[in-house]
Amino acid sequence: MAAAMLLPALVDLAEDNEDWRVFALSSFLIGAVGALVGAASRGEPMRFNARLGFLLVTTVWVVTVLAGALPLYFSSAGLSIAGAVFESTSGLTTTGASVISSLDLLPPGLLLWRSLLNWIGGIGIVVMAIMILPQLRIGGLALFQMEGSDKADKVLPRARQLAAGLAAAYGALTVLCAATYAALGMSVFDAVNHAMATISTGGFSTHDASLGYFHDDRILVAATLFMILGALPFVIYVRAFTGSRSQRRRDPQIAVFLVLCLVLSLALAVSRRLIEGVPFGEALITSSFGLVSLLSTTGFVSDDYTRWSEAAVGLFFIALFLGGCAGSTAGGIKANRLVVLYKLVDASFRRLVRPHAVIRLRYGESEIQPQAVQAVTIFFFLYFGVLLIGTVVLGVLGLDLLTAFSGTLTSLSNVGPGFGPVIGPAGDFSSLTDAQLWVLTAIMLLGRLEIVTVVILFLPSIWMR
Repeated sequence: MAAAMLLPALVDLAEDNEDWRVFALSSFLIGAVGALVGAASRGEPMRFNARLGFLLVTTVWVVTVLAGALPLYFSSAGLSIAGAVFESTSGLTTTGASVISSLDLLPPGLLLWRSLLNWIGGIGIVVMAIMILPQLRIGGLALFQMEGSDKADKVLPRARQLAAGLAAAYGALTVLCAATYAALGMSVFDAVNHAMATISTGGFSTHDASLGYFHDDRILVAATLFMILGALPFVIYVRAFTGSRSQRRRDPQIAVFLVLCLVLSLALAVSRRLIEGVPFGEALITSSFGLVSLLSTTGFVSDDYTRWSEAAVGLFFIALFLGGCAGSTAGGIKANRLVVLYKLVDASFRRLVRPHAVIRLRYGESEIQPQAVQAVTIFFFLYFGVLLIGTVVLGVLGLDLLTAFSGTLTSLSNVGPGFGPVIGPAGDFSSLTDAQLWVLTAIMLLGRLEIVTVVILFLPSIWMR
């Protein structure tokens, strides 16, 4: 984080903007604290256990959020403490919701820092989802760990090699995306910023109108493609780059996610053609961009889709829940949990017809263990529980039902835009009170950390020996 802060400092210094001092000082402070902690923790390593793992994951994310908020608070953006922490949380959790309403007037250093928060958070999410959470028996890929095979989703023999492979794939996709945007007419600055926000499925833009600012269907098509790539499991890219022939089994969640993107996009395009009379080609481009943006939990917008037909709004509402694939930068419920849920429902119905049959649940070539089914069930219970509680709390704090519900949902799924005139695709979160922002900040972290990681820390029994 300290090193990353030097980049916007250099950009602002080149543009003769005073915020360079804020980023330089923040970099020094954060770097000094990191160096002191590193020096103090040298020596005999601590014995790792699950309880320490849960505490470590949550603490690292909270501390990183606070570090990211430091330059935002002291910058010329004029944010409150709640606003700065909200913006930092939104960036690092790749949610993409913003309390800044005049992006086109911001200095370049602040715009770059917001994009860097997206990018840093994206690679952090991938590493956490693939290498850390499965070891704690939670998260999207814990399904494979439940089988008792610790190498089920490792395509390289050592964790350090896997992390390097993930970083290489993440960086290569970002460079390719930036080059594509630049070739399609974006400035280099806009291309780099939007590439970081696209591959991380973060959704921060350098313009208030998001990608609608460019009025170019080619950019929307390119963004749609790269948002899909960002929402796929990054392990498949490591396999592709290393040429590994091991673990070539098919991952059902990839097909489910791609089918959802295709079917919902076609359904929306047809509805726009029939109901609104939009030419099918234009309808297909804008529909696929809008739906993939929400399904991948990126949150880019090109138009106010709440002004489209009621059928369109309904499809976008469904997309807010679903999310991308486990092991990607996307949030939401995630496709692999939908696969497990479908298998569970299908098996339950078959048992009604054949009560004595022995029915084994399978995820691709793997057998789904009872612990994995239990983990998915608990996640759904907690997900909708947080959605209900968050809506009620925000309603008590003064938000109308639509804003409270969609704000909770978009924060929990780490999507970005909600519904309604306040936080919809044409609005932002700048009009919300500090209390409302704190609630949504907590919900964003809950959604990003798979809920269980945080909730388990508040159970007294966990801390009793």
